[in-house]
Parts: sequence; structure tokens; C-alpha cells
Amino acid sequence: MKREDRQREILSRLRPGESRALAQIAHELEVSEETIRRELRVLEAQGSVLWTHGSVRLAAATAEGPFDRRLQENVAEKTRIAEAAARFVGDGDTIFIDAGTTACFVARVLAGVRRDLTVITNSLTVAQTLGGRNGNTLFLAGGELDYDYKAFSDHAAQAYLAQFTPHLAILTVSAIHADHGLMDRHAREAAMSRIAYGCADRVLLAADHTKFGRLGLIRTATADDVDILVTDQALDEAYAAMFAGSTVVVA
Repeated sequence: MKREDRQREILSRLRPGESRALAQIAHELEVSEETIRRELRVLEAQGSVLWTHGSVRLAAATAEGPFDRRLQENVAEKTRIAEAAARFVGDGDTIFIDAGTTACFVARVLAGVRRDLTVITNSLTVAQTLGGRNGNTLFLAGGELDYDYKAFSDHAAQAYLAQFTPHLAILTVSAIHADHGLMDRHAREAAMSRIAYGCADRVLLAADHTKFGRLGLIRTATADDVDILVTDQALDEAYAAMFAGSTVVVA
């Protein structure tokens, strides 16, 4: 088993708020405890897990809010998507990364494999992950901080983002519906997404399987606006037709 596959297997065995014994995970994966320790060192450095006294759990903020809870959902799937999405980014690229939780997983992967990036973002988490390392240049869209999203998305942030022309926008979404397209729950985040769709050379949409078939509050775009879709399960017939014009990657 490849290291990245083993790390995903470890994450898939963890549930929010629960700890698992290192020895138990080693037994389930049929490897030594030292092998598990080696993988946990990587996952801990990425900020994915907390590892203490022979047990491991998913990382969470001390004062856990809505964003922190969403970071703990579908961790294995988001990790796979992030690793696949990172392959579309090269050293030295100019990219926009939004404030969705899957985008934050992409930022974690990029922090370990790419350098000299120019990163535009409205996410505090992405800024903290990619700023000040590997020769990256960071532009943070500021304004009034939305504490639930740990992001800026007001009119000041929207005007700031509109100045840029990134090579690639890495975007997330709350819902994908066959009849209504791509949808979000938050009006200001939807506005940020629409700006990114309009100003980027290419758009990569990172969306796990739970987003399909759901309805959001506000429509942000159509599938025709997406150049690359990275997801974790094969699309059914309706959604395959919907994204026929996009490069679809199943991680």
C-alpha cells in the first residue's frame, strides 16, 4: 500500500470527537505500530490529526465553531480530492483558493508539494497554511471577518478579488443540482465565487459526493463554467451529462 493510501485509510477510521488506539489501527491495516506512527507524524504536521498517549483523533479547534465542525466531515474523501486537485497546480502558478473546507484541504497538500505560488484567497485558514512558506506570495482579500466561515466575503473583499486574473481558481460549492446548477448557502460567498468564475483562466471545482443532489440557497454558476471537476465518486448518468464539457477526475 502506498503511503498516501495508508494515510487516507487512517483518516477514514477516525470520527469527529472520537479517539482511536494506535495499536487498533495498526491491527486493522495489518502493519506495525511503527508504520502507523510514521504516517501519523505526516498527518499531524499537516494539521489533520492530534496524536497523544497511544491514541489519535481528528484535529479540531479548542473553541469549535461551524467551520471547524465542517473540517471534520468527510475527511478521507476531502483528502483524496485535495491530492488530485493539487496535480493541476504547478510551481510558480497564480491561483485563487476559496474559503470552503475542501479548499483548505487542497491548501494543506499544496503546502507540502508546491513552491513559489502566488496565492489569492479570502480564507484565513488558507492564508495561514500557504503564506510565508516555500517562496509563496500571498494576497488576502480583507474586509469584515465572517467568524463562521473564517473568511472575508463582504463588498471590500469582492472588490479586491475582482482585480486579479489567476491561472486557476480552486472553488468549492454547497450543492450541485441537476436542474439548478451550482448553489451556495451564503450570499456573500456566492458573490465571491461568481467573481472567481469570471476572472480566472480556468476553474477547478472540488466537490465530494455529498454535494450532489442537494439544493442550496443561491445559484452561483452552471456546470458549463467548470473546466475541471474533482470528486470522490463516479458520477451517475445525469451528472455525467451535466459535466460533459468538463474534465472529470474521480479521486
